[in-house]
Amino acid sequence: MFTTRPEIAGTFGVVASTHWLASQVGMAVLERGGNAFDAACAAAFTLQVAEPHLNGPGGDAPIILHDARTGAQRVVCGQGVTPQAATIAKFRDLDIDLIPATGLLPAVVPGAFDAWCLLLREWGTWELTDVLSFAIGYAANGVPIVPRISATIEGVRLLFEQEWKSSAAVFLPGGNVPKPHSLFARPSLAATYQRICQEATGTTREARIDAARNAWYRGFVAEAVDRFFRSNAVLDVTGRRNRGLLAADDLVRWSATVEDPVDYHYHGYTVLKCGPWSQGPVFLQQLALLRGFDLGAMDPCGTEFTHTVIECAKLAFADREAYYGDPNFVDVPLSTLLSEPYNTERRKLVGYNASLELRPGEVPGYTTWVDHNAAARASRLASAAAGAGEPTVARLGVIGADTCHLDVIDRHGNMVSATPSGGWLQSSPVIPELGFCMGTRGQMFWLREGLPTSLAPRKRPRTTLSPSLALRDGKPWMAFGTPGGEQQDQWSPIMFLRMVHHNMGIQETIDAPSFHTEHWPSSFWPRIARPGKVVIEGRFPVSVLAELRARGHKAEMGEAWSEGRLSGARIEPDGQMFAGANPRGMQGYAVGR
Repeated sequence: MFTTRPEIAGTFGVVASTHWLASQVGMAVLERGGNAFDAACAAAFTLQVAEPHLNGPGGDAPIILHDARTGAQRVVCGQGVTPQAATIAKFRDLDIDLIPATGLLPAVVPGAFDAWCLLLREWGTWELTDVLSFAIGYAANGVPIVPRISATIEGVRLLFEQEWKSSAAVFLPGGNVPKPHSLFARPSLAATYQRICQEATGTTREARIDAARNAWYRGFVAEAVDRFFRSNAVLDVTGRRNRGLLAADDLVRWSATVEDPVDYHYHGYTVLKCGPWSQGPVFLQQLALLRGFDLGAMDPCGTEFTHTVIECAKLAFADREAYYGDPNFVDVPLSTLLSEPYNTERRKLVGYNASLELRPGEVPGYTTWVDHNAAARASRLASAAAGAGEPTVARLGVIGADTCHLDVIDRHGNMVSATPSGGWLQSSPVIPELGFCMGTRGQMFWLREGLPTSLAPRKRPRTTLSPSLALRDGKPWMAFGTPGGEQQDQWSPIMFLRMVHHNMGIQETIDAPSFHTEHWPSSFWPRIARPGKVVIEGRFPVSVLAELRARGHKAEMGEAWSEGRLSGARIEPDGQMFAGANPRGMQGYAVGR
């Protein structure tokens, strides 16, 4: 099959990400003796500067890692929680039925900084000041603006000029939208990270990292967030100006955590995902359903493969809607959802024709509710304010879109897969003292009592962020993932399945035309669904589009290069490493030697 570029091969180390600067920063760290965890941290902080429309310092970061020294795989949860003041009653008092996508009300504790610091402290070897030096340099001196950043800023220019003037001060320098390919600096962000470095003092490396964490969550960053939220009411997608609920004490009481991943064994492989506070297990549920089909006998770009994967995705995501939530608050029946008896019955629902129903399964002892009226909210999109929902998601797929991803493998065999996001420049106003804005992940909660995803204080939203790690024959094999909101756990399984069943390499399967469905309610405001809708990439045979429509899919064909922003890195038993990255949008790159 055609590939746009060679698959990167090496034995020393490989890095793949959604932006070439981050990939090269990660490789520079490896070259200077750092390990995969040091490299991932440096790359992640660089992404905050290089892709400000897709992530920021005020966002979130789920991370999956393999520690070669201990042979263990772990999850670092950098998904912040809701404020103590965030209750359903509070939103009812404001006459709000859906948590808005923008402004201050949907803000949660910014989790990314502590997650990266925790990874660096426990598994890395570098000083935080050295890790941050790359991002500080780019923030102070400028990064080359890709066209999508200019387009995003232009899309919210009037909002910034008229309402979010602190954002205008940062992203409209001199009152103008930065031109594509020009250098764009963030001096206030550079100053924030320079102050973090100044306050990172102590007698040991660990103590210095902890001091930086304190400066963020119990020091000047928390204090600046608190002042801004107490002092400002800002326009959001409700059409009103609302004050936020986040306070300094919310940051004080939170820290990133380390957890065991959830896993599923499939044809000699084991896929590891974050827990059901993310949508990650829905990847595993799809595998549990698909293991009953002979995918290897199907054309990976043919009708039967596409139909089967889509129909199984519909069933798995229906269960996501019914059962997933923060396990600190709800009991999620993952053992049942991944069991063979449960999936044997669910598999019978996959027929020749497309289903237009949202059909969660039944688990004894659980009462479920899913939103069957989500499609009716589509009209809200016509009046949606700029920046709403998952940013820059196009009607027919995603180009240069909504989140970031990075994968790293070092010469010791350590592996990292991470999907940082949130704190997009278009999500909420910049806090002037810090130079960045808060994330708006709180929009993923329902304002209805008794659901796994009902809003409650200090609860993790069920994020769409979903990095992946895979073992082969019990040994670490591949780190991979993609941005894409609801599509993350559609495009990633497709990549994995084509590698397992059709012997594709990383770059080959990334380049292959992909697809997605929008059948279930979106996790993002205004939580719409498009039952039966399928989008296939423009390089599919036209016959596949016709055959999908004949089976009842509401199928559309997107642009030729519009589906996914995948990247991945794998290591083979002989020590060779391979990596690939997405050519769509001309931004993602893999490097290595």
